[in-house]
Amino acid sequence: MWQFWIDRGGTFTDIVAQNPNGSIVIDKLLSENPQAYKDAAIAGIKRILGLNITDKIPTNKISSVKMGTTVATNALLERKGDRTLLLITEGFGDLLRIGYQNRPLLFDLNIKLPELLYERVVEIPERLDSDGKVLKTLDEYKARQALKNAKLDGIDSVAIAFMHSYVNSNHENIIAKIAKEECFNQISVSHKVSPLIKLVGRGDTTVVDAYLSPILRRYVNQVSEELKGSKSTRLMFMQSNGGLTDANLFQGKDALLSGPAGGVVSMTETGKQAGYKKLIGFDMGGTSTDVCHFAGEYERSFETELAGVRIRAPMMDINTVAAGGGSILSFKDGRFQVGPESAGAVPGPASYGRNGPLTVTDCNVLLGKLHPDHFPKVFGKNGNEPLNIEIVKEKFLDLSNFVSKKNKQPLMNIFEMAEGFLKIAVENMANAIKKISIQKGYDVSNYTMNCFGGAGGQHACQVADSLGIARVLIHPYAGILSAYGMGLAEVRSIRESHFEKNIENIEEARTLIELLSSQAKEDLIKQGISDTSISFSKKVFLHYQGSHQNLEVNFDSVTNMTRSFEEEHKKRFGFFVSGREIFIEMLTVEAISNKSESHNFTDRSAPKYDARPDAHKRMFVESTEISVPIYQRHKLKINQTILGPAIISESTGTNIIEKGWSGSLDNFYNLILTRVEKKQIKKGLGTSVDVVMLEVFNNLFMNIAEQMGATLANTAYSVNIKERLDFSCALFDNYGSLVANAPHVPVHLGSMSEAIRTVIKLNKDNIFPGDVFVLNAPFNGGTHLPDVTVITPVFEKNGDNIIFFVASRGHHADIGGTTPGSGPPDSKHIDEEGVLIDNFKLFDKGVFKEDEMINILSSGKYPCRNIEHNMADLAAQVAANKTGINEINSMIDQFGIETVHAYMKHVQDNAEECIRDAILNLNDGNYEYELDNGEFIRVNIEIDKTNREALIDFTGTAKKNPLNYNAPMAVCHAVILYVFRTLVGKNIPLNEGCFKPIKIKIPDNSMINAKYPSAVIAGNTEVSQLTCNALFGALGVIAGSQATMNNFIWGNDRIQNYETICGGTGAGPNFNGTSAIQTHMTNTRSTDPEVLEARFPVRLEEYSIRRNSGGKGKYSGGDGVTRKLRFLEQMTVTTLCSHRRIPPFGVDGGEPGQCGKEWLETASGKSINLKGNDSCNVNVNDLFVMQTPGGGGFGKK
Repeated sequence: MWQFWIDRGGTFTDIVAQNPNGSIVIDKLLSENPQAYKDAAIAGIKRILGLNITDKIPTNKISSVKMGTTVATNALLERKGDRTLLLITEGFGDLLRIGYQNRPLLFDLNIKLPELLYERVVEIPERLDSDGKVLKTLDEYKARQALKNAKLDGIDSVAIAFMHSYVNSNHENIIAKIAKEECFNQISVSHKVSPLIKLVGRGDTTVVDAYLSPILRRYVNQVSEELKGSKSTRLMFMQSNGGLTDANLFQGKDALLSGPAGGVVSMTETGKQAGYKKLIGFDMGGTSTDVCHFAGEYERSFETELAGVRIRAPMMDINTVAAGGGSILSFKDGRFQVGPESAGAVPGPASYGRNGPLTVTDCNVLLGKLHPDHFPKVFGKNGNEPLNIEIVKEKFLDLSNFVSKKNKQPLMNIFEMAEGFLKIAVENMANAIKKISIQKGYDVSNYTMNCFGGAGGQHACQVADSLGIARVLIHPYAGILSAYGMGLAEVRSIRESHFEKNIENIEEARTLIELLSSQAKEDLIKQGISDTSISFSKKVFLHYQGSHQNLEVNFDSVTNMTRSFEEEHKKRFGFFVSGREIFIEMLTVEAISNKSESHNFTDRSAPKYDARPDAHKRMFVESTEISVPIYQRHKLKINQTILGPAIISESTGTNIIEKGWSGSLDNFYNLILTRVEKKQIKKGLGTSVDVVMLEVFNNLFMNIAEQMGATLANTAYSVNIKERLDFSCALFDNYGSLVANAPHVPVHLGSMSEAIRTVIKLNKDNIFPGDVFVLNAPFNGGTHLPDVTVITPVFEKNGDNIIFFVASRGHHADIGGTTPGSGPPDSKHIDEEGVLIDNFKLFDKGVFKEDEMINILSSGKYPCRNIEHNMADLAAQVAANKTGINEINSMIDQFGIETVHAYMKHVQDNAEECIRDAILNLNDGNYEYELDNGEFIRVNIEIDKTNREALIDFTGTAKKNPLNYNAPMAVCHAVILYVFRTLVGKNIPLNEGCFKPIKIKIPDNSMINAKYPSAVIAGNTEVSQLTCNALFGALGVIAGSQATMNNFIWGNDRIQNYETICGGTGAGPNFNGTSAIQTHMTNTRSTDPEVLEARFPVRLEEYSIRRNSGGKGKYSGGDGVTRKLRFLEQMTVTTLCSHRRIPPFGVDGGEPGQCGKEWLETASGKSINLKGNDSCNVNVNDLFVMQTPGGGGFGKK
């Protein structure tokens, strides 16, 4: 009987059919062609069976149809799911809108948030604690009324997500029963959809399931209807986790990576068949490239963000980068850039002859890698013309003229331009692969890259070269590999459960594992899989106590799991902490049917003689035009070796064998490309600036800083670092000038250079390989004491000269001081804020000075409260720096030290030019910005358009504050860099060059140029925000935002926690402000409510948008939030907040936003008003309430 394996993509539907004699037939159709057929999958099946579109599919012709589909993904992207009601615990109706409070794009003043999926939300009175105990009984009447009203209004899908329902599902089950009684068509309950901690992710996933499942069900029914006459046909769908499931069990939340998951399965199975166990998947299509990693087991993520929605369910770990064949080429900000915009299918690349822009595909056409004679004639206005190389040449010449005029340089050779654009695209794709491999501790040099997708073979060798990979596999069905993967996949079911207990609770964990195994097995038995053909994969997700990063290991004995965890931690992060408590966060069991399809390609009738080239064509190789042979893949003899440069053409794609590579077919007809000559490094490439390499190095430098950040977030102890992401990582040249700063937290931007220069100055002739420095001194390059900076010099391989510095700055939960969390509201001297660390060698020539570091942290009048936690965070920062060093050395190996050094300067020059261009669009301005204490930040901005420079003069700003509203000059520099970067409005590099066109005048010993021994705890947070608002006020480009971080610090000697709480942003000249979002100088995240309550003795009772707190105007300011936290243990609470007396300003007649306020409601019934900067002791059951400011309005209403 026939089998059909189908990948229904957004543009094309690929079909692989296995006929009864075992041979394979392939077909490709447009996914949408309503004039010709209703559904592409059914149309393709009928076409292969030789039926007319109106014919019925005969009975007993087909044994199975296995599909991947983008139906759900497209509905999510286009927001075309079913109307959905969300029922959520009282106090949390706005939670999924607020999310984790971070803005998606750091430098956007007009913040655009994803559209919400649910149409209506109703808060239901009910409450559980973190152990599942009922605190408030469920109000069934209110829930029923909400359901009745929604049903009357035509809403037929409901998502139910209650606090801590993953522990106790009773309340959700009761509401689900009522919803069934009210005849709701789709009922999604969070404890079934995602039985894991984190209400934000679980809630989002439940809404996605309710929103998409009806759409999916209708599609499944449509396909089933066509197959109903074929009683023996089994219809199955690919899930995001890589397993097939019966069509009737296919859910919305499991469908979002249905198609790409088939590609991962196929990539791994075909790679294993060819004898390769370590694989990088490289799937390059028209608009994007998907990459994945395999080293023996599928890698899945349990937290994924897709189309602005947080998914808390197992999905294949796939990284997508906006670089495909249709990625548009441009020259912007002095650099060549590729993507992220795509030409799409219409108009498509310029060579398609439909007035499209220049794209990556056009580079290959121009360079002779894609030949019109060896490509289908399906282009032009009538769809019957070949690729148009003349249009491509013409457009490249136009671009060369444009670049020449812009740069005032001679015309650039168009072929070199095309090679340059390809180089940028290749590096972008290589960086995506690094994120799923090198960043996780894998050495990919001994991996095989399995390349598929329509455009993959054109770039495979170059991408492999960039990563040091020496072997590429291209399957015979590489162009339709995702569809082929549907046939290779097994039926799978994954069951998971939250645990969060010490690893020593092994028997309890074993009992739960057995329960999950039983449930997963039952899932497969219900789908007709026999008991004897089911195997299990049992996993635990382990983390150090207090840490966030889970590592997945096999369920085993405590000893073996501990060993596996420590080995994985060492591989991933370069260290492990012996003896530290290990916790199991969750357990998963995967039941797998040991029955999948495979296809033996060895029985083909192979050519007996070496193939000869079909033709020789001109192709550009390393800027030189040469004649290269073109072979047809189907004519190649097994093991025939083709030396590059050469082109292998086939029906589903074109494969380039680059110079230094060879290609041959193995026994499975895979095309195996192998590097046979060592890659030569071009020395001296960077003696003068090159617009291509400028973009390559911009991306490389930034990628290094981002990879450092990923290591730090994964390994840190502090919630501040690992969850709130209150850290920054950067690299610097050997003089301490900033080269690249990953934009993690704006207040850190550009403020670390002074710390590096301090280390250089204070350690002249005393810096050696293996040294690592620590400091937090605000007057020597630090900001405030909790922000601890770890600095590592990077030496040449011979150890003689420093070539870089790498640094990571992280906010430690406590660094001492008079109050827990190191944020005293009334500090007057730096000593009252904690331990000051000034230029200490944590490692001296590789020797860890652990005892000395502990002594420093224990010193002073107010020492650190949890030194063990500080040491763990320092270890994570050292690991982050090590990641940076490894990547720098890899970059030097690839390009040579001379080139790298030259481009350190070139990227700074480029950033300088971008800022100078932005300055031309500004005008003079001044502002007097009043603070709550009656003092002023005064700023005058003078724009010199002739020299393209700006003078920022803070003369008249208040003198040193007697308390802690003081900021070191480094903070002021960070604010200025942030403001100017927002005004540029483009993705420019952030480095030392940004400061060159800006002259800054700051009065000595003022509140924004603090000197020792000033107290500065509020400088990093409050003064930075106030200064930022003052600058925007002077420029008149946006109304005042909340201009405070609403620092909320609480704890005792046992525990400490620090939160910054979001508010409203100011409106602009053509946009409203945004509500409930982090503003300007911070973008730290909030901790999920369930995690907060599981970790600390507190209860979050409300987190909502403070409606109408934004200033009214033609464009209104964003609203602040209300946050209510009940304490279950005695603690000290500290607040450092601004705009409690002076409201955030409006512009051009817009009204100001409302001020913030906070108060304490005691267990005895008293209400105590508090000041913005205040401290109080709280008792058990006291409730702390904070309302944050709204943003100002813009223009008269």
